[in-house]
Amino acid sequence: MEGEPRDSIPMNEPPTDRPVRVYADGIYDLFHFGHARSLEQAKKSFPNTYLLVGCCNDEVTHKYKGKTVMTDLERYESLRHCRWVDEVIPDAPWVITQEFLDKHQIDFVAHDCLPYADASGVGNDVYEFVKAAGKFKETKRTDGISTSDLIMRIVKDYNKYVMRNLDRGYSRKELGVSYVKEKRLRVNRGLKNLHEKVKKQQEKVEEKIQTVAKHRNIWVENADRLVAGFLEMFEEGCHRMGTAIRDQIQEQMKTKNIRGLIYDKEEDEDDYEDDEYYYDDGTDDDYYDDEGEE
Repeated sequence: MEGEPRDSIPMNEPPTDRPVRVYADGIYDLFHFGHARSLEQAKKSFPNTYLLVGCCNDEVTHKYKGKTVMTDLERYESLRHCRWVDEVIPDAPWVITQEFLDKHQIDFVAHDCLPYADASGVGNDVYEFVKAAGKFKETKRTDGISTSDLIMRIVKDYNKYVMRNLDRGYSRKELGVSYVKEKRLRVNRGLKNLHEKVKKQQEKVEEKIQTVAKHRNIWVENADRLVAGFLEMFEEGCHRMGTAIRDQIQEQMKTKNIRGLIYDKEEDEDDYEDDEYYYDDGTDDDYYDDEGEE
């Protein structure tokens, strides 16, 4: 019956003068959001729904399905704290009967359409009677989450969870672990932590190497431009310095030339005065000579 279309399962008309009493059952071990979503669908099956949830006890569950992680009392209590549940029915039967439906005045039974084996051992569907009576309301399973999946995760990482609980104060005897097993787990964890530290250190070293290489590449790429810029600045500085020195020399030479001209002019004036004085002396002598002759 797996994969059977929903329309092929007949369903009675719901009552309209009172809340529709919908029943959902299961084991609900390690209660998770997949369980909550299925109960939400059951609760929202009709506009006015009263949801009853049945849960099998440990004896029945261990007999037909296997060992559970949580006890039946823990599973009952988990259901009572689900917002979609109006009433919890403990010690629910593995196979639903007409007597059970009448006792709790159940209008519909909500469950996914996959067949579940009954207690006969011949593979009969436990919901076959309900489906035939038109009281079955299909819900959808949530992919990716189930109690079996959660247990598989724990089994897969068993050693990690053992060490987790040892670190939290549980004794090896409480965890069912031998002395040798405990020491081996601790040594292995120490080696793993050391390996992780070495790996992180290697990553840091590689990161630094990459940073240096990146800066080197930037320098190589810009070396020509930087050298050309430096040479241009150096040449410009030398040119400015040379111009300043030249201007200073020219200024000094100009100053010396002016001083030389002034000095020469003063010497010429001195010579002129000397010549003139000599000329005047000669004239006076001639004058006196002339007077003697007269």
